[in-house]
Amino acid sequence: MIYTVMTKKAIKLMYEIHKEQVDKAGMPYVLHPLHVAEEMKDETSTIVALLHDVVEDSNITFDKLSELGFSTNVIESLKLLTHNENDDYFDYIKKIATNPISTSVKLADLKHNSDLTRIDKITDNDILRTKKYKKCIKFLEDVQSMKNENCQTKCNNRSTHIR
Repeated sequence: MIYTVMTKKAIKLMYEIHKEQVDKAGMPYVLHPLHVAEEMKDETSTIVALLHDVVEDSNITFDKLSELGFSTNVIESLKLLTHNENDDYFDYIKKIATNPISTSVKLADLKHNSDLTRIDKITDNDILRTKKYKKCIKFLEDVQSMKNENCQTKCNNRSTHIR
């Protein structure tokens, strides 16, 4: 975990919002955003991971997050990660794919949510949800891979032009 002034602020806010909640297995919900945040490699993505469910699960608004000092980068990533139930899930995933931070956080989120060992009694709905999530993981990883390949190609082309 990356501990900065802002990640500590995000941890405290996330805890305050989720402290009474439990996941499908009855475990404290705060463990989920902490796990997702542990997968991140920089301050911004760590903050986004910690807060990725805060707006959906509370009355906290994006304006309030901005007032608390969270950056525009954080807010924009969180907006993409906040799913409106009226939106098609795969359209939601496609929007997330437009932002590298949101993509990284959503991949970690989906992978954690796909871990059926977290659930004591697995239902047919759990299996169906996990299949949907695996398709989304594949899509986001493919998008991430293409962006990395395009970046590598551009970098290689630049070095060719420099010589």
